[in-house]
Amino acid sequence: MKKHIIFLLFISAIILTACEKKVDPVDDNPTYTEDMRARDILFNLMGEWYFWYKDMPVVVKDDYTDAYTLLDAMRFRPIDRWSFVTDYESFTSYYEGTFAGHGIRIGLDTAFKARIAMIYEKSPLYPEGVRRGWTVKSVNGTDIAALLASGDFTAYDAVMGPRQAGIVNTFVFTTPEGNDVTISSAKDQFQVNSVLKYDILDLSSGKTGYLAFEAFIEPSFRELEDAFALFINNQIKDLIIDLRYNSGGMLDVAIDLASYIAGNSEAGNIFIKARHNDKKTSEDESVLLKTTGYSLNIDRMAVITTRETASASENIINGLTPYVDVKLFGDTTNGKPVGMYAFTEEKNLHVFAPVTFQLVNANNFGDYFSGIFPHKYAPDDITRDFGDPDELSLKAAIEYLESGDAKAGRVYDYVPTITVDERPDWSRNFFIRHPGTNK
Repeated sequence: MKKHIIFLLFISAIILTACEKKVDPVDDNPTYTEDMRARDILFNLMGEWYFWYKDMPVVVKDDYTDAYTLLDAMRFRPIDRWSFVTDYESFTSYYEGTFAGHGIRIGLDTAFKARIAMIYEKSPLYPEGVRRGWTVKSVNGTDIAALLASGDFTAYDAVMGPRQAGIVNTFVFTTPEGNDVTISSAKDQFQVNSVLKYDILDLSSGKTGYLAFEAFIEPSFRELEDAFALFINNQIKDLIIDLRYNSGGMLDVAIDLASYIAGNSEAGNIFIKARHNDKKTSEDESVLLKTTGYSLNIDRMAVITTRETASASENIINGLTPYVDVKLFGDTTNGKPVGMYAFTEEKNLHVFAPVTFQLVNANNFGDYFSGIFPHKYAPDDITRDFGDPDELSLKAAIEYLESGDAKAGRVYDYVPTITVDERPDWSRNFFIRHPGTNK
């Protein structure tokens, strides 16, 4: 069995076959199926590597026909919402940044209108001019807003169709100018951009970098270098990092981003520490900040967050808190201070990703299973594009930087914005890491 240590929280580059652990069961019985084989592999992994192995329900393995149903029975509830099993091809495609779909996220605004909340630059809809903030009146004649408002996501998925290239949907949009536009668009396979926007904001407090970052994946390395080169060239004083839809990914990307922000003066200091179960304490390690060519020199950072800000994103927040004054604006984060290794069998058919460690910062803090609370609650204003200073979450961050006032906002009648994307469910809220990183 191949153990690809890829923190399922931030994902670390492409899966590497770094450490072989052959635990594939051998059975000459012709009725022994691949599903049964995967089930048995998972069962062994859970007993050995699962962070909460002592708290797992007692199950009879042979009562389950595959790894998916077995994992659902074995996970430690209600804490573990993240362990998963998926197919190898989908897993590698996601981390390489390849995508099949329209490349959009649709949300419901406070007026109960469906709107584009996010769109990738290589989305088939992007050349048509579609951007965040556009109203989605209907898809294939169906009122999408009504489905989102009712919470009927099964019906929503049925309208949108499978996540595969070639599926055609007809959208009726209303542009920001109030014009209705009908566009028939086929889902396509394309490379996503993880950096949605980066810019310089000229605030009364000084030049400020703005970065909207959506996932810690392979394309992020180059995209983040481009963004931070601009920030350095403009000698920014502060940074606003928009992680509202970022649910995690590769460790290697997270180390780069944290090191850019903390600056070379903090190189060699602890970014995060991984703690395993009592069978695997030899795997415990500290991940260090490093020297880079994109070092900032900032004292404070504002972060825009939502309930979908998870895993690697939360580690950026928690891991940098000992070194940078970090304030959050938006909503409470997801609450995932744990990560996973990704294991594959020899045939590379499945990826098994049970939670295998907890992550803490240099001060040994990592107990935020209820999420990290914002200093000021602010809505995800999907009526406005990323980087618009009047967008409510960004506006709250700007007000803090300009005034220095970040008093905690009261918990008012705050309703998180509902958004739906096209990513596979398992890709949300994970952190992946390779073996031997920063030992």
